[in-house]
Amino acid sequence: MLAFAANSLLCRLALVEPRIDPASFGLLRLASGALVLTLIVRSRAGVGTTAARHAIDWLAAMMLFAYVALFSFAYLSLSASVGALILFGAVQLTMIAAGLRAGERFAPAAWAGLAMAVVGLVYLVSPGLTAPSAAGAASMALAGAAWGVYSLRGRGVVDALAATASNFARAVLPALVLSLATIGYAAADGVGIALAIASGALTSGIGYVIWYSALRGLTAMRAASVQLSVPPIAALGGVLVLSEPLTSRLVIASAAILGGIAVVLLVRARSVKR
Repeated sequence: MLAFAANSLLCRLALVEPRIDPASFGLLRLASGALVLTLIVRSRAGVGTTAARHAIDWLAAMMLFAYVALFSFAYLSLSASVGALILFGAVQLTMIAAGLRAGERFAPAAWAGLAMAVVGLVYLVSPGLTAPSAAGAASMALAGAAWGVYSLRGRGVVDALAATASNFARAVLPALVLSLATIGYAAADGVGIALAIASGALTSGIGYVIWYSALRGLTAMRAASVQLSVPPIAALGGVLVLSEPLTSRLVIASAAILGGIAVVLLVRARSVKR
């Protein structure tokens, strides 16, 4: 979770000066992540059978690209803490909506938790002196929706790490096209490039390796619950590293969004047990 929260900090740190443009940041993040993940997959035993374990999923790769691109552009105007909270809320709401569409039935308590999370998200982006940029918030919400769809596409994949490496590699192509389309705005210094590579190789590539290893010892409920820690970690990092203000709006919205989603997860877990 520290690695996932660090993605927000690294991106914001790179763009706040700015030290690199968002399209180049996204391209380098995907390319370095693809390289590290591919090397890790190839180093494992049975590398010859890895490709046969999962089907190529171009839709998943495009969703990954959309997430990274929208994420990068959103942090032109959002703080690390607000961006992480909007992203997490949008991801979870997308996956909950998919469950409802698939016919899942919610208990009244789960509906109450969902309503609380939605109200918290609306409050966070509603107009006011401390409201985040509307364009940035919309971009991050779309990034969260794309990541939610990407996560749903990955359910049931036999070799999640190999599939992730494949998707990162394929997402590089549209990221390169975006970078060429915005080449007139391209700019980068050594620090910006280093931050983008760190985001791809370390907090994305190595971060996913650690996450997939941890998943083997976690129940679905615990895995979902531990992800609630990402926005608070990002908020703390934003305050300590980027000197971002911790506003009352952010605190209240965080309590509503994270608390509401926690209620939904808890009720769903109890329903599954029954």
